[in-house]
Amino acid sequence: MGFRFVSIGAVIALLGVAFGAFGAHGLRAILSEHMLDVFHTGVRYQMYHAFGVMGAGTAWSVYQLPLFRWATWSFLIGILVFSGSLYVLSLTGVRWLGAVTPLGGLFFMIGWLLLAIGFWNVAKQST
Repeated sequence: MGFRFVSIGAVIALLGVAFGAFGAHGLRAILSEHMLDVFHTGVRYQMYHAFGVMGAGTAWSVYQLPLFRWATWSFLIGILVFSGSLYVLSLTGVRWLGAVTPLGGLFFMIGWLLLAIGFWNVAKQST
């Protein structure tokens, strides 16, 4: 199952490139500079965490530790909530979504923590 999430992470990265190009070329004339920056923040964090999904998915497949599965899901939820809320905020101007964005950031941090703990446990078992 974990390697499927590596594929999903690659698709998320592909979409990040497409969204970045759309923002740079299609939205420049439509959005204010500030909202364009908001959109690009969503793209940037989507790309970072696409690699997190791929790494955690690989670790999940190789080591079969639940921590890696939870990290993978945490990254996915974080991308959806953090980047998704920034995309909608920048395109619609719906301001209350800015209050949701930090929850996505929390899921990102949880994902990295779970990944760190998982690899710490793997290293401890191999010594």
